[in-house]
Parts: sequence; structure tokens; C-alpha cells
Amino acid sequence: MSPAFRAMDVEPRAKGVLLEPFVHQVGGHSCVLRFNETTLCKPLVPREHQFYETLPAEMRKFTPQYKGVVSVRFEEDEDRNLCLIAYPLKGDHGIVDIVDNSDCEPKSKLLRWTTNKKHHVLETEKTPKDWVRQHRKEEKMKSHKLEEEFEWLKKSEVLYYTVEKKGNISSQLKHYNPWSMKCHQQQLQRMKENAKHRNQYKFILLENLTSRYEVPCVLDLKMGTRQHGDDASEEKAANQIRKCQQSTSAVIGVRVCGMQVYQAGSGQLMFMNKYHGRKLSVQGFKEALFQFFHNGRYLRRELLGPVLKKLTELKAVLERQESYRFYSSSLLVIYDGKERPEVVLDSDAEDLEDLSEESADESAGAYAYKPIGTSSVDVRMIDFAHTTCRLYGEDTVVHEGQDAGYIFGLQSLIDIVTEISEESGE
Repeated sequence: MSPAFRAMDVEPRAKGVLLEPFVHQVGGHSCVLRFNETTLCKPLVPREHQFYETLPAEMRKFTPQYKGVVSVRFEEDEDRNLCLIAYPLKGDHGIVDIVDNSDCEPKSKLLRWTTNKKHHVLETEKTPKDWVRQHRKEEKMKSHKLEEEFEWLKKSEVLYYTVEKKGNISSQLKHYNPWSMKCHQQQLQRMKENAKHRNQYKFILLENLTSRYEVPCVLDLKMGTRQHGDDASEEKAANQIRKCQQSTSAVIGVRVCGMQVYQAGSGQLMFMNKYHGRKLSVQGFKEALFQFFHNGRYLRRELLGPVLKKLTELKAVLERQESYRFYSSSLLVIYDGKERPEVVLDSDAEDLEDLSEESADESAGAYAYKPIGTSSVDVRMIDFAHTTCRLYGEDTVVHEGQDAGYIFGLQSLIDIVTEISEESGE
């Protein structure tokens, strides 16, 4: 068993990091928090932690970079406002630089502590209470202002918001994503209810896959024809089987678990949650996928090729994995929704010489765009709390061969993206 599962040993004079909601979480029920710009953290589940520590080398490019383990606890002020603080485990302090080398062993990528980011750092023994109190006061005011709206938002399955183009689009996302707020509030409530028994939790640190994008568009897909783990109770297994049978999971091995899209053409943000995703037919799933790659004016066709390439590579990698079962895991597809520069078609010939042949929706007028550099799209596997493999010695059930259900879902996804590409004239 990993040393991380032993009793927590926190640095006695350590500085803590104030954790914030991760505003780009679109699916899942486990709370994901923002540790810093490039790092996220989530509650440590022993099985998921074991997966990251024993991850096959060829799978690393398709999963978030694992950065280590922290201790998290909450503090409550006189107004009963809660905030979560992360502290390093004993011996994990000093430098902050992380060498991102996909060929290195995971332990060489562990996040090292630092004390130089003063605006995010809280001291254990001498907390700057005025700063913390002011921060909480501001957050409370925002919370009260949006409380009634959030209650309505959390019940809505598909939402559209018109974004103010004059402001910072990325910052506006903080006020619009209802799913991340729901998960954050639920995590705080769970910790508060258990406060009499414990106030220290282990969280794992993972790469923030959205940090490289200005306006991340995120698609969360629940993969496979089976979602329940081998350790699930009869009731839990029956519930998960029913969800698969009543959704596209049983038919094509994949369903929508959440979506966040910025449609630059219409200036709208669109959110879709897992409840809507479960209701989609196969045709509805295809339409949702089309919508994810559409910017409100035209299809982002330049993204489809790279997505297909990465899906095909991932499928080949998983076909070589023996005994793994990725029950209830998700696949993220991420790209930047920031609007591309456009040039009017009646410009001078020399201005159009290097333009892409791709053009905007004909009904929207004669526009074409020239992409700046290569379009970037990311495809990663996440959520491994129910993953199993023969390497996990304590598992009573040992599977043989490939994860056929997950691979079936990948092939279905490849087929549907190919259809969208061909039908759009690529």
C-alpha cells in the first residue's frame, strides 16, 4: 500500500494554499478544486491514487500529470463561512518547479512546495486574518447575490448565457458554471457535517488541463458499456446498469456527462449537464457532439482531424493494456473557444493568398478565417476511482484481456466524429 495511505504527517510550520472552486468542471460528482493556475486537486480515493502511481508509461500522455498528495482541511470564521486550505505532507516543501517529461517516472513530477506566492499562501500559526476575512466577505457577497439563481441553475439541464464581449470572457465563466458550484458546495457541506470526527483529508494534485486555453471548451464523456465497479453493492450495480440501459452507453458505449462551450459567433456560453446527456438518443448524441465543435457560426472543422488522430492513438494504446477495466471513468475533449480572426472575402487578393479554404456558414455572409498556428485540442482520460487491474493485489476479481466496453465506446466516438467530418465537407 502506498505511504500516502498512512496517518497524515503534516509539516508543523507549513504554509497552506487557499483552494478555490475549479470553474471548468462540467461533470462528475467529486469536487475538483483549483490549487494554482496549472494544478488542481480532488479528494484522494485509494484506488485512483494507486492507478496514477502505477500508470503504464504509454498511457501518461492520455491522462493528467500526477503531482502528489496534500492534506486539506477547512476553516470556519465567525460568520460560519468555510474555506478549504491545502497543506504539504511532511518533507514535501522547498522548490516549486516541475519538470514535465513524459518519459520520466511519475514520482519525478511531484509538485514541490513553495512560499513565494504570497497572495495564495496562508500561514498555519499566524494567519493574515484581515486578508482572509476580506476574501471571505467578498465571496459571501457574491454567494448571496447569486444564491437564488444557482438554485435554479442546478435544476436546469441546458443553459445559454450571452457573454459581455467587452469584459474578460474567462472571468465571466466564474459566475456561470452551475455544476462546479454545486460540487464545491456539496464538498464543503460533507466536510462540515463530518467536522466533529475529522478535519483533515487527503487530496491528490493533478495537472489542470484547461490552463493553456483562454476560453476552454470542455466535453466530458462517460466511457464504456458498464459503469459499476467490482466492489459495488447490488443496489449500486443495479442503479448503474439501469442508467446505461436507458442511455447511449448501452448502444454505443459512450454518453455525454457534461459540456461547456463558448460560441464566439453568437457570443453565448452553453452548459449541458449529465442529466440531459442521459436522455440523448444516438442521433441526439451526434448532434451534441456537432454542437460542441460549432462556434455559433460555423463548425470548427480544423479540430476534427486532431481529435480523430488522438482518439485512434488512445484506442491503440488501450488495446495493448492487459487486465485493465476503466469502470465509470470519463474522457475529456478540450479546445480553445476564443474566436478566430476573420477576413472579409472581398479583400485584396494578396490578403487572401494564404487563407484557409474553410469558410464561415454561407448564410452568415462571405467570411473566411486564417487560423493562427496549429489548432490545439486535447483528449485525456480522467476519474479512476473504480479502475481495476491484476496489479492491484487486493482485488478479488481479476479480469483478462482488454476493456472491450471502453474500446467499443472509443470506436463509436471515432465513427461519429468521422461522420460529422465527412458530412461537413472535410
